This record gives sequence, C-alpha cells and structure tokens, in this order.
Amino acid sequence: MRADRLHLVWPKLILGLLALLAGCATPPPQNPGDLCSVFQENRDWYFDAAKARKRWGIPISVSMSFTARESSYVHDAKPPRTKLLWVVPWRRPSSAYGYAQATDATWKDYVKSTGRWTADRDDFGDALDFIGWYNYTSYKRLGIPRNDPYRLYLAYHEGHGGYSRGSYRKKTHVQQYARKVSDRAARYSQQLTRCEARLKKRRRWYWPFSRI
Repeated sequence: MRADRLHLVWPKLILGLLALLAGCATPPPQNPGDLCSVFQENRDWYFDAAKARKRWGIPISVSMSFTARESSYVHDAKPPRTKLLWVVPWRRPSSAYGYAQATDATWKDYVKSTGRWTADRDDFGDALDFIGWYNYTSYKRLGIPRNDPYRLYLAYHEGHGGYSRGSYRKKTHVQQYARKVSDRAARYSQQLTRCEARLKKRRRWYWPFSRI
C-alpha cells in the first residue's frame, strides 16, 4: 500500500476495531434479580466476584448488589444528562462511568492505591475489584463491617467525608437506595448458597498456568 494512502486507511481501521470491541461487550443479564441466573449467564463474573472477595473480604452478594444498583450491569453506564430549560440535554452531573459508576477522581485514587494501572471501569472484573477496594477502605477508615451493605452503600454514595459528616441523614432518597442495596444483598446471599458449589466446579484458567 502506498504511504500517501495510509492516512486514509488508518481511521477506517480504527473505527472498525472500535465497532468490533463495542459489539463484544457483555450485555446485561436477563434476570438480574436472581444471582444464580446472573452467574449462569455470565460464568466469568462469578470468578471475578470470588477473586474480589478473596482480596478484600467483601461478600460476593454485597459487591454484586452494588453493581446492580449503580449500573444495572451496563458496562458503559453514565449518569443521565441534566436538562437545560427542562428540554435541552445538558451536562452530566458527574464523571461516574462503568459498572461501578466510579468517578474520575476516585478511580485515580484506586489505581494509585492498588497499582492496577491497566484497569478499566467498563471491565467487570476491574469494577468488582474497585467496589471491593472502596468498601474495604470504608471498613478500615470508618469502622463499617464488611458485611453491612446498608452502611457501606451510604459511604459509597456520599464518600467517606460525607458519611463521617452524616450527609445522608437529610437525604431520604439515599437512605432508600441503601435499603434496596441491603435487601438485594440479602436475597443474593440466599440465592448464592444454592448454586455456589456448582459454580466453583468450573475453574477458570489464566495465562500461563494459574487459576482461582
């Protein structure tokens, strides 16, 4: 290919690659209310969740409930845009993105703290590790038990400083979110007891020769 045509071809190749990657994105589970169904549909997700549990000590049911609440399992989820004059789509209220709805600043803190420089917010395993890290940090800084999804979510939503100041006390909607997260985590925990033994039988191998 002539060099003077390369500048015309490269943009098309890049766009094609981006389209291919977008087409490979994992769709949200069909039955998000049943954790066994979620893991049956997306087998690798169980091992991602188990890996985060082993690293941070956060129950799988809690991490998955957070993900369901934050993004409904949509890999590239973003907050809806605000409206200008109640009609015109305007700016998004925050930089939250991905499965865990991590903001730019908090994600940078996570990457710096863990050294996971290649982690991406739209990668499920990375997002679960972020949720585990944040909740573990809440446990260490605020003394919130790692199996207390209600208070962990209040800290997740309001930030550690906001939680310490009690900013959630005047936000009934945030308290409702936390209750829903806690209720879902309880259901997920019960469901997982029925299927985890079966899920564990399918080991996932990593290159070159390691596995969970």
